[in-house]
Amino acid sequence: MVEELLVAAATVASVGVVYVASAARIVKQYERGVVLRLGRLRGQPRPPGFTLVVPGVDHLHKVNMQIVTMPVPAQEGITRDNVTVRVDAVVYFKVVDASNAIIRVEDYRFAVSQMAQTSLRSIIGKSDLDDLLSNREKLNQGLELMIDSPAVDWGVSIDRVEIKDVSLPETMKRSMARQAEADRERRARIINADAELQASKKLAEAAGVMSEQPAALQLRLLQTVVAVAAEKNSTLVLPFPVELLRFLERAQQPIEAHGTDVPQVASAPDGPAGGRGPTPPPSGSSDAP
Repeated sequence: MVEELLVAAATVASVGVVYVASAARIVKQYERGVVLRLGRLRGQPRPPGFTLVVPGVDHLHKVNMQIVTMPVPAQEGITRDNVTVRVDAVVYFKVVDASNAIIRVEDYRFAVSQMAQTSLRSIIGKSDLDDLLSNREKLNQGLELMIDSPAVDWGVSIDRVEIKDVSLPETMKRSMARQAEADRERRARIINADAELQASKKLAEAAGVMSEQPAALQLRLLQTVVAVAAEKNSTLVLPFPVELLRFLERAQQPIEAHGTDVPQVASAPDGPAGGRGPTPPPSGSSDAP
């Protein structure tokens, strides 16, 4: 009798161990367990830790609640200004409702990936090339809203969407390089023109000051000569003072106004035969006896 009881107890214990082993489940900290009993949702998702299900009746689906990083394959499209580009992006999302992620969509990861690709192509067609290159933050926000709207019903929340790279055709790259070079040259010319304008204003002010103070002009002249001589040049050019030229010009004017008359020799009258008479002797001389 006792042996039968021991055998029965051992059998029950074995069955209990097998049952517990088959019914026991471990849900990790970053997971939630959705239980379907005979195909129907059973209560709230199971929290992390040890949990039991009915073997053969319940089916536990573990849903990862971590943020998922999903790269979006490069999508080729035509921008609003008719430029062909290839754009790739990355989507960061997480499951916020484990039950909806299991019940309302067959594969929420694949659904988010497809939605991201179609939304990216739509963004490309609605944007200009300049927006894709310089206004990515606004495009990221628009892309996030486009993906998040249907994803909410799937129990998924889009955390962030980032455009990674924009690939352009080689011809467009060369055109943009030429445009950037022309723009830089234009800015350089404007800066040089502004600098010349400011320098000319300063030079005009300096000329006005020096015209009022001749000594300042002479001092500047000496400074220039010293600076040129300090460069160890083999040839030194000394400027001629303007005041000296003016002095010489003023001194030359009286001489030209009161110039000396040049004496001229008068011709003797013609002789009877049409010849010339004897040449008169020089003044101060006497004829010989």
